[in-house]
Amino acid sequence: MSERPPFWFAAKRYGYGWGLPVRWEGWVVFIGYLALLYLGMNYFFGPESRLGLGLYIAGLTAALIAIVFIKGERPLRWRWGKD
Repeated sequence: MSERPPFWFAAKRYGYGWGLPVRWEGWVVFIGYLALLYLGMNYFFGPESRLGLGLYIAGLTAALIAIVFIKGERPLRWRWGKD
C-alpha cells in the first residue's frame, strides 16, 4: 500500500502554486470555500453592496491561501512537468 501524502494540497505539476486537494481535509476546505463564496454572493446581492462583496471575497480568498500555504506542499520552483 502506498503512503498517503502528509499535505492536503499538492504542488502543481506545471507552473507554480497548488492544484486540487489530495486528501479529504483539503476537499472539505475547498468545498467550504466554494459554499461560503456562494452564500456570500447571494447575501451581498445588489449594486449598493459591491464593496462588501469585494471585501468578503478578499477575506475568504486570503483565508484559503493561508490554509493552503500552511497545509500544502511547498512549491519551491516553477515546475515543467518532469518532477
